[in-house]
Formats: sequence, C-alpha cells, structure tokens
Amino acid sequence: MTRAEPRIIVAAVAVFTALAGLGASIRGLLSDSPGLVRYGAAALVLGVGCFVALLNITTRDDA
Repeated sequence: MTRAEPRIIVAAVAVFTALAGLGASIRGLLSDSPGLVRYGAAALVLGVGCFVALLNITTRDDA
C-alpha cells in the first residue's frame, strides 16, 4: 500500500473547509447574519486557495 503524501491529505481538508464555508455563508444569508456570511466567505476563499496551492505541481515533483 502506498503512503499518501501529507499535502494531499491537507488538500482534502481544505476542500471540506471550503464546503463548510459555503454552507455557513448560505446559512448566514438565510438567517440574516452578516457575521456568519463574512466568516463563511473567508473560509470558502481560504479553502479553495489552499486546495489550489497544495495540488499545484512544483519543479521538484517532475522526477
């Protein structure tokens, strides 16, 4: 069994963070809570940004 790279595991956590942020933003919009919308949007942006950065291929991975 191959060992999973730690950055793939962290990228999976980032995806779930983005999904939780999306859910929090929608809940904040429905319940008219601006603080929840802001924190949800920040979690969404942070999760997507980390996901893209972690799965970006570097020059060290070419070999």
